[in-house]
Amino acid sequence: MDISNLHEPIEARQSELDKSSFVGVMLREARFEDAGLQSVKFDYVNMSDARFSRMNMARAVFDDGLLPGARFMNVNLSGAWFDNVNLAGGAIQNANLSGLSVSNCNIGGLRIDGVLISDALAAYRKTV
Repeated sequence: MDISNLHEPIEARQSELDKSSFVGVMLREARFEDAGLQSVKFDYVNMSDARFSRMNMARAVFDDGLLPGARFMNVNLSGAWFDNVNLAGGAIQNANLSGLSVSNCNIGGLRIDGVLISDALAAYRKTV
């Protein structure tokens, strides 16, 4: 089915729309509930102010995106991989960081429980 130049809401229920394509469309305030979006691709998409809840995004890949001000609450990021990301000015609270590995990172101003990590590393390196 080809829908072009439509300017009214569409409501789809109990439908299979596998391999559908949406190009150049506006979906402001659209709602996807109890939907299967496995292997879907979002490219050049403005999702500012979007809200995701009760979702399974296992193995999702976020590449070359903007997430300033994004909030992750009650989210399982075990095994997540962050490479070349900007977390400047962010905060991590009430998190399980056991087994977390940090390498080749700018840690200027990084504090854990109020301890300046660059100072702690410098003191540690003097003892080894």
